[in-house]
Amino acid sequence: MSYLPHLEPELHDGTFVFTTVPFGTDITGLDVVATMREAEGLTLVLPLAQAEQRGFDLAFVCAWITLRVESALDAVGLTAAFARALADESIACNVVAGTHHDHLFVPVDSGDTALQCLRNLQRRAAGELP
Repeated sequence: MSYLPHLEPELHDGTFVFTTVPFGTDITGLDVVATMREAEGLTLVLPLAQAEQRGFDLAFVCAWITLRVESALDAVGLTAAFARALADESIACNVVAGTHHDHLFVPVDSGDTALQCLRNLQRRAAGELP
């Protein structure tokens, strides 16, 4: 199945950040979007304001785009396709795959451009653009 004609990218309101905290850090009450356990500590993706309030280091300040298409975790080529489209526009992209959707984190000042790029990718795949 081709997922590209059905991407339906959605830009979330707000500014987000990647940060790493030591294991055992109390993250109660934070609106954590994603976590990843690494040897160096617990990576968090959360709203910028909450990270600043807690004094966390700001490793990557970003906008959050969700691809509303419900893609399979074993789909082949979807990540490559949107990563290539964004790379062609010189937009960095960090991807977190959820069970149902892919979540893209792009530099905060590139959010609108990335959203338009993904919409154009969807429209090309649907035959609406050359």
